[in-house]
This record gives sequence, structure tokens and C-alpha cells, in this order.
Amino acid sequence: MSPFTRQRSRSVAALGEQKLITEITRWLGSASPKPPRGIGDDCAVLSGTPRDQLITVDPVIYGEHFDDRIPARGAGAKLFNRNLSDIAAMGGRPRAAVIALATAKNLKIEWLRDFYRSIANLARRYNVLIIGGDVAHQAEGLTATMTMLGEAKKKRLLSRKNAKADDLIFVTGKLGGSRLEWHWKFTPRLEEGQWLGKRAEVHAMMDISDGLAKDLPALQPKGTRIALSEDAIPVSKSAKQYSETSGESPLVHALTDGEDYELVFAVSGRTKPKDFIQEWNRHFKTHLTCIGRFVKSRAVSPFDDELDLKRFHGFEHLR
Repeated sequence: MSPFTRQRSRSVAALGEQKLITEITRWLGSASPKPPRGIGDDCAVLSGTPRDQLITVDPVIYGEHFDDRIPARGAGAKLFNRNLSDIAAMGGRPRAAVIALATAKNLKIEWLRDFYRSIANLARRYNVLIIGGDVAHQAEGLTATMTMLGEAKKKRLLSRKNAKADDLIFVTGKLGGSRLEWHWKFTPRLEEGQWLGKRAEVHAMMDISDGLAKDLPALQPKGTRIALSEDAIPVSKSAKQYSETSGESPLVHALTDGEDYELVFAVSGRTKPKDFIQEWNRHFKTHLTCIGRFVKSRAVSPFDDELDLKRFHGFEHLR
């Protein structure tokens, strides 16, 4: 029986990425523990050792994540760095990785050489060992999938699930316009994530891969709403440049483009934003912005320019 159908109502397109993950979790049942031990966080967590072990997996697919405009070294860097960003999002340290390669027979040897050399350069920079993988044939195109292993820096591990009502919302860097090369030229916020992992006032964190509008609700505590100041959203120069031809505003790009690979995190509401940013600036040149807070559902807005995040939609696979 063919695994494919022409009827949209019977296909995964009728679900989209988020609902499909929900269904997969339901199908797995008791075989899959709750996050972060199972499906639902930036990394899965494997306990039973002195430090929690982190496991994440991400691919780069020709025609989906890169094309002929991206050099082989750029495709290799994107594969490595998007996995590294997941480790950063949990305040962890990367240790090792494996790479599974599925490719058509006509792939250029020199292209693949540059792809792997790019990964090797980054692996040496971040002290990550490439310890294995697999090579397989596929009829057309190229898919390279990396599984990266890491560990918590200490016993404390940041997940998506511990934010509280009244927590402040911070984001690193500037957002939007990733399609103008940032999606393969970004630098994962590894050192920043590790520093945040040591801070007791930081309650929850994730990286922004599908756009702030889609990703931020994953941090939202029950019984709250996301109150953002529109003027506080850090819009990148690339988002402004891209808006000149896209027909969308720079704000829309900042909220929905995805592949920013910045960190968004929740900080105790007792913290003074200026003091936290001042301490941050002693350690990093990376831009940091307090963009809002999680407030109780019926609370009065803390902002005159509160942004209705539900009007915006980030990237969703399979739609």
C-alpha cells in the first residue's frame, strides 16, 4: 500500500506540523515521556548520569533549507549550527554528533568535500567530535541529518516549561529578514545560553527557529497572555531591507520569518530589566531586549502599544 495520498484531508498537510507532533506523541503513548525527557522541547533529555544528557536532531534538505545560491560550506554550517542552537537553548554544552547522508548518485564529490570540511571546522571550534553516521541512496536530491549530543553545564537545565505569571520576556539579537543570508550565516548563542543557564532568575528558554509569533507561545504559562510592546520588538536591518520588496512590514518579518536562531527567555518579574541588561552587557556584545511579560489573562495591559501576537503566524512545516 502506498504511504501517499492525493486526498488532502487524509494527508499530513491537513494537520500541519504542530498538530502532527501532537498526534505522533499520542500514537507513541507511554513509550514517550513528557518533555523535556521526551518530545516537546529544544532537546530531549536523558537522565541517569551525573549531568543530564541532551539529544537533538535537525536536517538540511536541498530545495528546502538551501539551494544552488548557498555554497557547500554554507549548507554544512547551517546543519551544524541549527543543531548547536538547540543545545544553546537549554543552556547546555555540545559534546558529539553523528551525520546521516541520503543523496542521489550524481552529487559532486567536491561539493560534498566542502560540506564536510565546513562541519569539521565548526566541530573543532566548539570541541564537538563527529563520531559516526550513515550514507544512503535516495532517488533525487540531498538530505543531511545531524544528531547532536550535549550535556547540561550543571544540574540545572533550562526547558520551555517553567515560566511564571508576571515573568519578563527577553530576546537576544534582532529579528527578521533571515532569507537575506542570515539563515545560513548566523552564530548560535551558545555562550549566552550557558550564562543564562546559570542565572536563577531565568525560568525558561528556547531558540527562535519558526518565528517569534509561533515559538513564543511554547513558553507561555497557563492562565496568562503574552503582553508585548510593539515598539520594543528588535527589528533587524535585513527585515527592513526585505520589506522594501516583499509587501510586508518590517514588523511582520521580525515576528514571522523564522530562522533567526536567537534566544527568547523568561526572567523573574521581580528583576529590573535595566539591571539585568546592564549585567548582560558586561559579558556580551550581543544585543538584548526586554520585549514584554507574561501577564494574567484578564490583567490590565502594561503597555499602551500592546501587540496582538495572534494576528501573526510564523513558519509551519507541511502547510
